Amino acid sequence: MNSSNLDLQHSTLSPLSEASTQHSPPQRLGLFGGSFNPIHNCHLSIAHRVQECIQLSQILFIPTGDPPHKQDGSLAPANVRIDMVRLAIADNPLFMVSDTEIQRTGKSYSIDTVRSLQAHYGPSTELFFVIGLDAFLDFPTWREPHELLKICHFVVVPRRERSFQALAEMPLFPNLDPQALGQLDTGVQKRLDIVIPSCPGITCLALPPCSISASEIRRRVRDGLPLAGMLPPSVESYILRHSLYQEESDRTRI
Repeated sequence: MNSSNLDLQHSTLSPLSEASTQHSPPQRLGLFGGSFNPIHNCHLSIAHRVQECIQLSQILFIPTGDPPHKQDGSLAPANVRIDMVRLAIADNPLFMVSDTEIQRTGKSYSIDTVRSLQAHYGPSTELFFVIGLDAFLDFPTWREPHELLKICHFVVVPRRERSFQALAEMPLFPNLDPQALGQLDTGVQKRLDIVIPSCPGITCLALPPCSISASEIRRRVRDGLPLAGMLPPSVESYILRHSLYQEESDRTRI
């Protein structure tokens, strides 16, 4: 696919105007990263629920760039994925999109992205890093995890087949209450706030499970199956109009 033929003009959206960053009270900005390959209704549902539960001023969607190791058609070009995000969030003024990782050359690390956004928005803006439980369980292997904990408040949301009780095994958090984590898994407890000295902290949210996955959407597109209820109509139309995901060979869930 030649992305230069796509008809949606690519532009960078500024999540907060200079006036708002200078004159508004401190902002609570959610950072929601991912490949968004494609963005689907579960992504939007998570963003809505997190925004409501944490009372965020805005949520910033941050699509990943084009990794050199994915050349098999499973990952749409970065400018295509950001266009789909833009379409999906067009009717919600609390949702914005950033191309900070797409514009960065070389390997992109979360610490670099967060520092860049921290410098852009200034010290009056609180950053909330929205992350799936499966990814957060790998957090100790990230670049400078302790520094990330000092900069961001982490908001951990459920993922299928992973248990909040697994957090008790992470060396970064040796004193978590397994019973409270288990109550998150069963839905008895809807929220758990974890206090970390000298850090903004971590909030675990027991959101309703989501059955949609990007890999299933790509498979259904490739096989010509219906996509009802899985995608915003504008994104579905975009995918079909530009024949995306027609030659995918990667079966890995994203």
